[in-house]
Amino acid sequence: METKKVANGSSPGDSGPEDVQLKKRITLINGVAIIVGTIIGSGIFVSPKGVYEHSGSLAISLIIWTLCGVFSMFGALCYAELGTCITKSGGDYAYIMEAFGPATAFLRLWVGLLVIRPATQAVLALTFGYYMLDPFYPTCHPPDEALRLLAAVCLCLLTYINCRSVRWAMRVQDMFTGAKLLALVAIILGGAVRIGQGHVEYLENAFDGEFTAKSLSLAFYSGLFAYGG
Repeated sequence: METKKVANGSSPGDSGPEDVQLKKRITLINGVAIIVGTIIGSGIFVSPKGVYEHSGSLAISLIIWTLCGVFSMFGALCYAELGTCITKSGGDYAYIMEAFGPATAFLRLWVGLLVIRPATQAVLALTFGYYMLDPFYPTCHPPDEALRLLAAVCLCLLTYINCRSVRWAMRVQDMFTGAKLLALVAIILGGAVRIGQGHVEYLENAFDGEFTAKSLSLAFYSGLFAYGG
């Protein structure tokens, strides 16, 4: 970890206790990549399959995507209001601390640290492993042991990079953010080209299919997982 010592005072010659601070290594491009990468999470590559399978039809899946987007927008507006009213760093922890006190904020922080965040990263790592191994198993599902091993290696490698060097962590962040944007642009353009060529057979009976309250709940969960970043 790289640090620097800064003396308190208005000039270098002033005496006083020294503070240890992290060196500023994040550039404007790195900051933009972090924000874009947070907004456009890797969940967008995981959720579409779940939304379509559980909704039962193409039209219902599109409606669910729209409703999830509206719901997420309301959530974003609530967070914007909280951010302007409670000007403290800490995110959910700071907001819950202000509203419900330290005990609830403490529990929320540790649940996020031990359950929510690790589970989310595990899902994304397993999805990464599946996409990496799928070309090598064209006729069957990749072995579960190989999926778990590759996912664990991916998580350990990213953890090491983030602990070892801020500069390398930012390079990896920039690379993955660019890859996500290129992949999404390719998917959107590819779909637009196919529709322009007249391949609209899947839209003719868009509402055909069956669904239940349970399946719709799972579809909404998948959609909100993608909008969660």
